[in-house]
Amino acid sequence: MSILVLGLGNILLMDEGVGVRAMEAFDAAWSVPDHVSVVDGGTCGMDMLDLIASHKHLIAVDAVKTGAPPATLTVLRGDEVPAYFKGKLSPHQLGLCDLLASLRLQDEAPDSVTVVGCVPMALGTGLMMSPEIEAVIPRMVTMIVEELARLGVTATPRT
Repeated sequence: MSILVLGLGNILLMDEGVGVRAMEAFDAAWSVPDHVSVVDGGTCGMDMLDLIASHKHLIAVDAVKTGAPPATLTVLRGDEVPAYFKGKLSPHQLGLCDLLASLRLQDEAPDSVTVVGCVPMALGTGLMMSPEIEAVIPRMVTMIVEELARLGVTATPRT
């Protein structure tokens, strides 16, 4: 059972990069078994086709537009994930949507897809995230650890 933890987003657009920043924080603080890959997907879109196809489970970490207040965290699984694509936040979401659809057509889609998301506050140009969004990254890391545990994987704190 291979699992991909994929951080998504554009770090040049403030809070839009929260998925990449949460993935980086997770990777810095936690060690995972060899069958778990932790990858910065950034805004690669269709370039991730083979990467995602080679894993049974995908945990995508990203900024999401749910209509909830900024800094709200959410976990979407299975049939809930397509709702994530109704409101596009940035061009890479279109790429992930197309990617998952392409994988389904080729019968290479992951068995499960989970999105660990955060509603962004600011999407202007800049490397800094809003303090409110930066403050929820530790909770997003915990959500990644919990999602891995749900899949039967124990992440170990790095010392």
